[in-house]
Amino acid sequence: MSTGDFSGELACSRVGASLAVRLLRCVLLALSLQVVALPWANADAPVQAQLDRIERRGSLQAADSLQELERLQSRLQPGSNEVLQLLLLKGNLLMRLRQDEQVTRVLAELANWPSESNKPQASLVAHLLNARRLAMAGQLNAAKKELAGLAAYTPQSTPLPLLFNAHQLLGRLQSDTGQVEAALTHLHQALKLAEDSGVSWRRALARIDLADAYVQALQFERAEQTVAEALKDVERDPDPMLLYSAHTMRGIIYAELGRTELAAQAKREALQVARQSGARDRIALALANYADFHLKQGNYPEALKHAEESLPLAREEKDLAAQSVALANMGLAKIALKRVAEGKRDVIASTEIELQRGALNGAALGLRELGQYLERADDGAGSIEAYHRHRELIDQVLREETMKAVLETQASYDDERRGKELELLNRDMSLKSEQLLARNLQLKLWAALAGCVLLSGVLMFLAYQRIRKTNESLAQSNAALRKQSERDPLTGLSNRRHFQAAIKRLADQGKLSGTVFLIDIDHFKRINDVHGHAAGDTVLVDIAKRLRAILREEDLVVRWGGEEFLIVVETRDPDYANTLAQRLLDQMAELPVTHGTLHIPITASIGFATFPVAPQGLALSWERAIDLVDTVMYMAKAHGRNKAYGIESIDANDEPTLLALAGRMEAAWHEGRVKLRALSGPSSPALNPELVAEA
Repeated sequence: MSTGDFSGELACSRVGASLAVRLLRCVLLALSLQVVALPWANADAPVQAQLDRIERRGSLQAADSLQELERLQSRLQPGSNEVLQLLLLKGNLLMRLRQDEQVTRVLAELANWPSESNKPQASLVAHLLNARRLAMAGQLNAAKKELAGLAAYTPQSTPLPLLFNAHQLLGRLQSDTGQVEAALTHLHQALKLAEDSGVSWRRALARIDLADAYVQALQFERAEQTVAEALKDVERDPDPMLLYSAHTMRGIIYAELGRTELAAQAKREALQVARQSGARDRIALALANYADFHLKQGNYPEALKHAEESLPLAREEKDLAAQSVALANMGLAKIALKRVAEGKRDVIASTEIELQRGALNGAALGLRELGQYLERADDGAGSIEAYHRHRELIDQVLREETMKAVLETQASYDDERRGKELELLNRDMSLKSEQLLARNLQLKLWAALAGCVLLSGVLMFLAYQRIRKTNESLAQSNAALRKQSERDPLTGLSNRRHFQAAIKRLADQGKLSGTVFLIDIDHFKRINDVHGHAAGDTVLVDIAKRLRAILREEDLVVRWGGEEFLIVVETRDPDYANTLAQRLLDQMAELPVTHGTLHIPITASIGFATFPVAPQGLALSWERAIDLVDTVMYMAKAHGRNKAYGIESIDANDEPTLLALAGRMEAAWHEGRVKLRALSGPSSPALNPELVAEA
């Protein structure tokens, strides 16, 4: 199973991480708990070298490592930085061995740290251990909060290994919860620290993390370059677990770039390295990852075999993320093999684990793919239910991201305003200095009094003019920034932020009045997979142009997310709504989109409704209205795509009844309690985007 792509804008086809990427993060987190076994070094080696060696050796010899750390601690000065690093390693190993009481003792030792000079660093180690414990338990957001104060620690005040581990872990947690830009910042900092250390395995680990984040940001070429550099580091100092992670990441990148043979080879190599290591958790991850690959190739028996082999290992290791991926892949394979009821249960169980971990993106994309597989299995009702749950989670993620973006934009405005105010204050001080000079001259040269007064007046006038121009420039800059923040950078259409401001004129006392259309490009993910994301972007830009050509200037057209577009028109005439829906269907499928030498045929699925809802004239909030339109849009997808379904009336006297009927729209339609208008687009090869002619 693959749960889609990710860009700066979270959306239906570009949200969260693929299951393969989430698997890689699991093993990267395990690697940060230490890496791999090495030959035992001389006990008389420098302390830092011994600590680095133990950190690199990893959990494969956890009991031996703990004994060595105990012997080493007895020789170290209490309260030293070396003991801090030792306790971090010790706590990580104890977590891997599930010795919770011993972990608590390590945390108590840090809480009672004897040295005041590095007590803040002891606090950082405690936060790191707590964050790891929470992450292993699937509480990702709580884990991030443990590292909220990381900015206070600098390379000048904090030992490099501690700082490296902190930036690395926070970057991974942010990447896993969809904060890709923030993740890149911390992972770049981790790479810089690794380079400063001169240790090749640290550089390799940091670069694999970065490649993972680049995949989430859809920068696949950059990811490929970064993982190639990581492989060079691994070759300088061979390490099976790092080699496993590098091959896994190569497989993910090659799959995204459509290089199937290279992807298969990389995943086989990753599984081979994992089996050779004997580490059961790594084997579980590799098997689940290979199952994901077989799903994408349509080899469902092999996908099921690898997922079923992975699941008991993941459960034995109490690895929630690996369990989630194995269950999802197992369920999707069963659905494809006509074991639909069994498969649905497995995928829903996977989704519940993702929600438990706080990974909303993973849960949403799991539901989306469940809907796709159920649609192919002719389970229309199950497909619509899965799509509806997917939409609820996506909206939750998007609302959080929109709020964050608004706050960031406002902070940018505030920073610029403060800068302008400071500039004006400096100019005012300069003006006052000039006035003071004029006053001194007045006392000394009475004969020049008139000239000084005149000069002062001129200076005041010039200062006023400059202040006025500065204020005008600031106002124009703020207006430009505001406009830019409300536009989708790819298509030039309005984005959600603009929609939330504009919808006020169409919603009287919060209740929507007008007609809403929700458009989803059919098989858009397949276009990205087959032809690349550049082709997908061309499709989005072309569709935006077609929408602007059809609609009026006063109509609100929004890129709602990924391949979805939202239209709101003030007209409440049902005939106009039906006519416009048919025009939209026809325009989507009329001409293919040209990308280079390719002609890519396109169709769309559309849901629409006029508000207030007939026949009772029930008024809904814009959020409820869009949910309702979203439901019939997914019905259009489930009934074969290239269709538009519109709500003509709902037999309900109040909003709760209406919402209850909407929750079972298909059944209510057949019962006659909901009347729908079904429209079909023109016949087109767009239902299979792989049928593309060269220009």
